[in-house]
Amino acid sequence: MNTRRDFLKKAGLASLALQLAPVLSWADRPVAAKAVNEGRVLRVAIMGLGSYGTRVAEAMLSCTRAKLVGVISGTPSKITDWQSRYGIPEKNCYNYENFDAIKDNPDIDAVYIITPNALHHDQVIRVAKAGKHVICEKPMAINAKKGQEMADACKAANVQLLVGYRMHFEPKTLEVIRKRKAGDFGKITFFQGLCGFTIGDPTQWRLNKQLSGGGSMMDIGIYAVNGARYMVGEEPVWVTAQETKTDPVKFREGIDETIQFQFGFPSGAVASCLSTYHMNYLDKFFLNGEKGYAEMQPSTGYGPIIGHTNAGELTQPVTNHQTVQMDEMAAILFDGMQPVVPIDGQEAIRDLKVIDAIYLAAKTGKKIGISI
Repeated sequence: MNTRRDFLKKAGLASLALQLAPVLSWADRPVAAKAVNEGRVLRVAIMGLGSYGTRVAEAMLSCTRAKLVGVISGTPSKITDWQSRYGIPEKNCYNYENFDAIKDNPDIDAVYIITPNALHHDQVIRVAKAGKHVICEKPMAINAKKGQEMADACKAANVQLLVGYRMHFEPKTLEVIRKRKAGDFGKITFFQGLCGFTIGDPTQWRLNKQLSGGGSMMDIGIYAVNGARYMVGEEPVWVTAQETKTDPVKFREGIDETIQFQFGFPSGAVASCLSTYHMNYLDKFFLNGEKGYAEMQPSTGYGPIIGHTNAGELTQPVTNHQTVQMDEMAAILFDGMQPVVPIDGQEAIRDLKVIDAIYLAAKTGKKIGISI
């Protein structure tokens, strides 16, 4: 089996350029491919050197407009390893106590925060105060109130806040959005989002409420929440939800195992979604309209997205999500490029407002109104 590293090496810059050109056309953007492939390079320090941080770092090896130049970690051995693996100079290495000193480092433009959810709030604010652009993994915060505080801090510091919504640049996803906007599916009536897997190690941070802020909804569930919004093309106005817990030992108080939730939209469209840590093979989006449909499975995974509509298969090329995301983020930060679906702090706050409402609906058993 080919490894990610093998793929990145074989793909090369020429292949990436070819991939990005169609991505731009599906996004209905008049910007030429060279807008992504040329221009100022975004110099990034990654905070949090775990599995996803490593995935981003490996993907950035093929970026044309983004470069990994620094690290922030609480584990000295990881810093040493990344220094040798990615050629990171000592002066660009920090720990969680001293990273405020990046304000004096002109070689770092932005910090990508890839740490447990509950740590994002304080870390984003500290990076903003240091005068660096912020990229934060999703969910951006553990609730909408904290998310707004983060956005306010970035605005006050005159830095931009972006969130790692990699699916907003994925070619097949963009094609479905394009077709929906073009009216190919007619009036949208229904969306289904199924997101889940069976989680392993019970001691991991995702099952620790103090670090995660919740369970499956604060991890895999956000894909269904965000997907419902960009697939339907509207903001939900009400939500209902039901929580199911089969293992109260593994999934302690405050850690949701499975939540089913339903949305209503202003047009009358409805959505039915599921987020779980207790079932495998759940990675599916289905969008239905009066004139057609789109189905994607897998719909949000790291590997190839596979989908079709009533008109046939989606044939857009496979891209490395994180590679494209980082190059597009450079264009957003430096060129003022506007993505088809926003990836800024306000987009993240909208998701958090929905998640807050889902938790309240599950707790109370009531239909909860949403104002976004």
